[in-house]
Amino acid sequence: MSDRTSPTIGVANVLADRLHGELISPDDESYDEARKVYNRMIDRRPGAIARCADVADVIAAVNVARENDLTVAIRGGGHNGAGLGICDDGLVIELSRMRNVKVDAEAGTVSADGGCTWNDVDKATHAFGKAVPSGIISTTGVGGLTLGGGIGNLTRKCGLTIDNLLEADVVLASGKLVKASRDENEDLFWAIRGGGGNFGVVTSFLFRLHDVHTIIGGPTFWHLDRAKEIMQWYRKFIVDAPEDLNGWFAFLTVPPVAPFPEELQMKKMCGVLWCYAGDESKADEIFQPIKDLNPALYGIQPMPFPALQSAFDDLYPPGHQWYWKADFFRDLPDEAIDRHVEFAHQLPTPQSTMHLYPINGAAHRPAKDDTAWSYRDANWGQVIVGVDPDPANNDEMIAWARDYWAALHPYSAGGGYINMMMDEGEERVRASYRDNYDRLSRIKARYDPENFFCVNQNIKPAA
Repeated sequence: MSDRTSPTIGVANVLADRLHGELISPDDESYDEARKVYNRMIDRRPGAIARCADVADVIAAVNVARENDLTVAIRGGGHNGAGLGICDDGLVIELSRMRNVKVDAEAGTVSADGGCTWNDVDKATHAFGKAVPSGIISTTGVGGLTLGGGIGNLTRKCGLTIDNLLEADVVLASGKLVKASRDENEDLFWAIRGGGGNFGVVTSFLFRLHDVHTIIGGPTFWHLDRAKEIMQWYRKFIVDAPEDLNGWFAFLTVPPVAPFPEELQMKKMCGVLWCYAGDESKADEIFQPIKDLNPALYGIQPMPFPALQSAFDDLYPPGHQWYWKADFFRDLPDEAIDRHVEFAHQLPTPQSTMHLYPINGAAHRPAKDDTAWSYRDANWGQVIVGVDPDPANNDEMIAWARDYWAALHPYSAGGGYINMMMDEGEERVRASYRDNYDRLSRIKARYDPENFFCVNQNIKPAA
């Protein structure tokens, strides 16, 4: 990580005097609440938290941290699985008060501040019958998800979130505010599309909008004794399906809540969460092959796109223990499916799960070096997560996630989606960028030669 220092009282006072927002110190009543992140397995104690109100505050915080050799973590929505939006001893630059969203319907764009969640964006764009492709939980931060790539319910139709990023305002390690786009600081723009938080603090994003308002979607579940059959069907179906249809596969325990039927609640099952954003008159034809598989639950229905995006918010609230493992896959051979089914039967807690997100369709059109996000030849991003509110279950679910990952990794494409990885070291970071790593390292050396932004899936600056 870093051997930088913690803010002294004098440094904290200097920064507090420069902020329009709020500086939270360990002695403040709000400190323990302010240092919490989404993954409660992460318990870190920063020397101070700068809750920025505007771009000037971000610049001031960066300058004070650089001048005083402080470790810095950048926090937007706080969802980062590895807890890389928080640090011990140093300074957290928090953007949660910077949440303006502005839709330009005529231009077909939306701007979102770095502290926005996707719920903020979805509500604003839905009013215009538009959407930006994002993730699957609306409480996720715009900044973290975008900078890591952005896989979600519209990936096959609209591409990754970064494929729809038009420009960004970035505060560099020098404290300078710059714009990154295809016309300005093109190398920086290339790097932030998948390179994570290595290059600066993004205070504003500009996205292209898509015509998505009401979708047809929802879950389909099958009993676990059909898991191999369903996975074998799914691996071909979702690659060949029309790009308007997205569907990610999961092993799960059915939540013990409505609207899930009582007879299925708390059963381990396999399922697919569907999102069809095409011509409504063709929906029956699109979903007929899925109906033909006689799912135990067929929950397909029209709904506003934000309803789908927020469907899991209450099932996965902040404060649970989370442990993540990730890989990309080009193929799902029968041998890999057998291992999947084996570990599905061992789901260690009711909220633990495995997801396979399709990243084909529109996400395949860019070349692997068009953006920093390298795995354009993969068909799925896999995430294995142990989740539970009780820390007493951590050892069991961590062991399950690690063993599951180790069993499937030999079939993988090599690297993983950085947004769904723990802090796993340089080798895994390099594997996740492949041939793009060296270029990222050179760009890092240009914009952050001292590795000021190091609390992330770190890309070291080239010598």
